[in-house]
Amino acid sequence: MSATAAANDTKQRKRFKISFAWQLLIGLALGLVLGYVAREWSVAWLGTTLETIGTLFVQLLFLIVPFLVFTAIVASIANLRNLANAGRLVAKTLGWFALTSAIAVAIGLAIGLTTNPGEGVTLTSAAAAPETTGSWTDFLTGIIPTNVVDAFVNVNVLQIVFLAIVVGAAAAKLGDKAEPFLKFNASALALIQKALWWVIRLAPIGTAALIGNSVFAYGWDLLEPLAVFSIDIYVGALIVMLVVYPVLLRLVAKVSPVQFYRKAWPAVQFAFVSRSSVGTLPLAQRIVTERLGVSRDYAAFASPFGATTKMDGCAAIYPAIAAIFVAQVYDVPLGIQDYLLIAFVSVIGSAATAGLTGATVMLTLTLSTLGLPLEGVGLLLAIDPIMDMIRTATNVTGQMVVPVIVAKSEKILDREVYDAKPVPLDAESAFGGQDEPARKGEPALQPA
Repeated sequence: MSATAAANDTKQRKRFKISFAWQLLIGLALGLVLGYVAREWSVAWLGTTLETIGTLFVQLLFLIVPFLVFTAIVASIANLRNLANAGRLVAKTLGWFALTSAIAVAIGLAIGLTTNPGEGVTLTSAAAAPETTGSWTDFLTGIIPTNVVDAFVNVNVLQIVFLAIVVGAAAAKLGDKAEPFLKFNASALALIQKALWWVIRLAPIGTAALIGNSVFAYGWDLLEPLAVFSIDIYVGALIVMLVVYPVLLRLVAKVSPVQFYRKAWPAVQFAFVSRSSVGTLPLAQRIVTERLGVSRDYAAFASPFGATTKMDGCAAIYPAIAAIFVAQVYDVPLGIQDYLLIAFVSVIGSAATAGLTGATVMLTLTLSTLGLPLEGVGLLLAIDPIMDMIRTATNVTGQMVVPVIVAKSEKILDREVYDAKPVPLDAESAFGGQDEPARKGEPALQPA
């Protein structure tokens, strides 16, 4: 084959290649159809197949979550040495995490007080306190593991984050003596991210199975008794995603919100179906650096920390509306001090959600702090997977918005990359672009 013919063949393949974002959309549409067919026509084998494939996909994601969290945060702490004004960057990042969480919880409270989601909901004998609950004592004592192995075996992300922060800080303090360990950690992180990227490439199939299984298992039957509550959660999340974040991007970062969502959409959609902020971390971090132009060194800190502590959906909107719901169901009056307490718990305790699916621990932490019956959580457990989809999508969107805002304020945002057309996410480049040339004005990232 001549060089010209080979070039034409390559162009033809690229022309008919479906982008990753469109693959996710096709998977989503196919899953809705398959789930509807399985439910409406009682096709049991199809429902079982969707459940099995979805479960296997999630298991693959969670298989390396402990190692991903540990190596990513160790690397992120070490990479702070490469940044000028690292302390200011950390402070700004955590400040924006807290501020956006406060805005999200205020929106949740406003929606809950306006719509009264608990009115008319009848208590059932099935409502019982969940087995897994949260309290401030458990939260504080649970940060420090009693056994390092147990923290990884039980996938206690909060404890893994604590261990990673300690190890990363100690390594950064040791300087040259820690170089061999940090190089090993950087290599392990690259290996884990590459393997997880292969799993993420299966996302269109996983998307079809997960959304299809949700339709098959739940339909709309479970949402009807809790229609107001369900709508409240989705409306609150969409207000944060489509109003609050775009306003911050436009007015604070002074960048195009449309361009942001155009580039961030694959991660938002993947978060919606996977229901895991940590599982979405590699894809989100790749988008933040390769598509949105955030400095790689800074993103190496902001993305892992955001994936484990930045939870506007699970830890702000949801517990605010759910607390009002439970109080109304049990006819417990709430005062202004209670609403302020909800806001405090949501902003300070968001790390308790740990970036994994579900927000039960955060909700029970909120209810126990307010003195509300934990049995109220039992009313919401049935629809939790459906609520968790939009909650996680909101979490991940916020985890990408904040690095853009901070990077722009510190002049480490590459506007040429941000404003350019989205680069494809299908390429076999290493995560974080360590095998790619550095962007203009940015030194190549080397293992710390």
